[in-house]
Amino acid sequence: ENISDFSLNITDCTQVVVPEEVFFTVAAAGILENLLILIAVVRNKNLHLPMYFFICSLAISDMLGSLYKTLENIFIILCKMGYLTRHGDFEKKLDDAMDSMFILSLLGSIFSLLAIAADRYITIFYALRYHNIMTLRRALVILAIVWTFCAGISIAIALFSYEAATVIPFTILFPLMMFFILCLYVHMFLLARSHAKKIASLPTSSVHHRTNMKGAVTLTIFLGVFLCCWAPFVLHILLARFCPHNPYCACYMSIFHVNGTLIMCNAIINPMIFAFRSPELRSTFKKMFYCSR
Repeated sequence: ENISDFSLNITDCTQVVVPEEVFFTVAAAGILENLLILIAVVRNKNLHLPMYFFICSLAISDMLGSLYKTLENIFIILCKMGYLTRHGDFEKKLDDAMDSMFILSLLGSIFSLLAIAADRYITIFYALRYHNIMTLRRALVILAIVWTFCAGISIAIALFSYEAATVIPFTILFPLMMFFILCLYVHMFLLARSHAKKIASLPTSSVHHRTNMKGAVTLTIFLGVFLCCWAPFVLHILLARFCPHNPYCACYMSIFHVNGTLIMCNAIINPMIFAFRSPELRSTFKKMFYCSR
C-alpha cells in the first residue's frame, strides 16, 4: 500500500480501485465452486483416481487464494474503521499469516499443475503400466509431500524473510516451474505426434490415445488460464521490488486491485474447465443437484 501511495506522486496514472463488493463476490464464488469439486470427487467413487486427487489439490490451492484475498480485504476494512492498527504486533502476525496463505496458494497451484502434467505424461506414454506406476497410494504420498513442502516454505519465508516473502517465490520458483512444465508439454506433444502415426491402424488404441490427449489439452488450458491470471500479479511484485521509483512501473502498479481480482478469477474459471471437459464430473454434478431438489 505504501508503494501504491508513492506511485501516485510520480505518475499521472489514476489508481484503479475494485469495489469491495466485487472482491467478496468473486472470492465467494471461487470458494463455493472449488468446494463443489471437492464434494463431487468425495461422493463419486468412480472419481477416486490419482488424476482427480491432483485436481482436488489444485482446487484447494484456488480456495486458499480466494480465502486470502477475502481475509485481506476484511483486514483493510477493519483498519479503515479503526478496529485494527497497521503496525501493531497482532496485525504484524496476522499479515504474516496471510502472506503465508498467499504463498501457499501459489506454490500449491504450481506443484498441483506439475503433478497433473506428470500424471498425463505417464497416462499417454506408459498407458499399459500406468496403474502400476501411479497408484492411489503413491498419489496420496506425492500430495502429502507437496503440501508439507509448500507449507514449510511459505511459513519460513513469512517468518524469516519478511521483505522477500513475495519476491523469492515469484522470481525463482514461478518461472522455473513454468519453464519445466512447458518443456514437459513440448516433449509430450512431440512424442504424441510420432506415437499417433504408429497406432493409427489400431482402432482401440487410437480411441485410448485420443482420450489421453484430451486430458493433455485440458491441462494445457489449465496452464494458460493460470499464467493469464497470475502473471500480471507476479509482474506487479517484481516491479514493486526492483523499480518502484520508475513512472512506467508505477503506472502499471496502479492496477494492483485488478491483478488481485484476476487471481480470484482463476479460482472461478478452473472449476468451469473441470465441469466442461469431464463427462464424469458433469454427471456427478447433475446427480448432486437433482438429489438436493
